[in-house]
Amino acid sequence: MVVLLKQNPDKKQLDGLVQWLEGIKIQVHMSEGLHHTIMGLVGDTSIVDIDLLKALEIVEDVKRIQEPYKNANRKFHPMDTVVNVGNVKVGDGNFTMIAGPCSVESLEQMKLIAKEVKKSGANMLRGGAFKPRTSPYAFQGMREKGIEVMIEARKESGLPIVSEIMDPSQLQFFEDVDLIQVGARNMQNFELLKELGKLRKPILLKRGLANTLQELLMSAEYIMAGGNEQVILCERGIRTFETATRNTLDLSAVPMLHSLTHLPVIVDPSHGTGIAKLVKPLALAAAAVGADGLIIEVHNDPAHAASDGPQSLTPEAFDDLAKAVNNILPFAYKGE
Repeated sequence: MVVLLKQNPDKKQLDGLVQWLEGIKIQVHMSEGLHHTIMGLVGDTSIVDIDLLKALEIVEDVKRIQEPYKNANRKFHPMDTVVNVGNVKVGDGNFTMIAGPCSVESLEQMKLIAKEVKKSGANMLRGGAFKPRTSPYAFQGMREKGIEVMIEARKESGLPIVSEIMDPSQLQFFEDVDLIQVGARNMQNFELLKELGKLRKPILLKRGLANTLQELLMSAEYIMAGGNEQVILCERGIRTFETATRNTLDLSAVPMLHSLTHLPVIVDPSHGTGIAKLVKPLALAAAAVGADGLIIEVHNDPAHAASDGPQSLTPEAFDDLAKAVNNILPFAYKGE
């Protein structure tokens, strides 16, 4: 349920209303806009009398929300959320470029790539330490040692670091990671999402291979219901009948999600296509439809990468992509 308050509501009346709602076990989330304040009510709102609320002097309107996600719902929070990752702002017109290799392979590699992508305009460094792989025989990552390498690369480059977590037991290794990524395979790992909800650290939540937008938002809701509202959504392609590309990048998800939620939405054209030569055109398209950022796989030697070499760009190709994206941004779709 959403309660739209009149401008400059009487503080005593507002405090009394909040106290009454909390007394009947309703959680109250306040969102202050330029002209109005919105109260988002979460819980068993069937016991709340809408007519009674509408009759209050400080209330302008009351609406019931049909969608099962509340905290992530734009109706609760009409202003875009800005997520702070270190000194980087994500969302509400701040375009973010995250770049780095699929897997952390060595300190020398990470330092080199961090230097190159930063020079091209990237403002976060990605790198996989714990790797979920389809084959049990494929490279599984450097694990906690990989996190240590990422932290060292951050010291030299100054870039906030992004890495993927697979299991709650790994949380101890992510205390110094700036942005924790939940990969597509773990989008509905609800026990993991609950644990991440207890943190006060930004979370990058990727859409699952075969999940709807509502399911993605419900996964975000798991994190936010725990009290962590610093969530960034990522469209990374879904599995369809098409086999020419690794996945089918669903760019319609970007403006659709922006209409449904206040959370930032970024795009991963590397996993979305699986083919390096397609990453640039899809990155440009993502920027054009209003994405809040991109996450791009960059490797100094893609042919010999430990994982996902075919979809990785060289630093030179990333530099070309970044320049092209910057030319698109002034003309990007901003919504109705």
